[in-house]
Amino acid sequence: MEEHKIVVVGGGGVGKSAMTIRFLQNFFVTDYDPTIEESYRKQIIVENKTCLLDILDTGGQEDYSSMRAQYMDSGEGFLIIYSIIDEESFDQVMDLCETIQRVKDKDVFPGVLCGNKCDLDKKREVSTKEGKSLADSLQLSFFETSAKTTSNLVESFHEVVQLIRKHAVPVKKKKKKCSLL
Repeated sequence: MEEHKIVVVGGGGVGKSAMTIRFLQNFFVTDYDPTIEESYRKQIIVENKTCLLDILDTGGQEDYSSMRAQYMDSGEGFLIIYSIIDEESFDQVMDLCETIQRVKDKDVFPGVLCGNKCDLDKKREVSTKEGKSLADSLQLSFFETSAKTTSNLVESFHEVVQLIRKHAVPVKKKKKKCSLL
């Protein structure tokens, strides 16, 4: 069975743990309790193939930034979360992606940008268009999600698995013909 390490990153209070726990246990966490780092495992089926996800829910507080490079290095795919009701969290996305690119030494990596808390549309500070535009510029997939209503929650995790698989497919090299002079 294939196993994939997914890292969930984003600023403090954007709903990383709420999304992760809702996906894993179908339970919505209402209390905000800053995470340092939590690791979870779940077996799922994506495109008729069973896989085991090793999900790392990371701390979004600046105090934990020193740990970022270490967990980013071990990740195969990333859920990058911001809150649609917190423009500052959206502004942090670019820094997070640049850190992932530097640590992975790749311009493009398997990642999904999630504008979380879409159930709070009346308090929106970041438009869907802004989120989609940023995702396109970073070559990431994009979803607006809600841990509360589960909107696009499963789809986000499944998409990152599909992207990991796509990035892992080796490019076939053309065989060079040998010619004698």
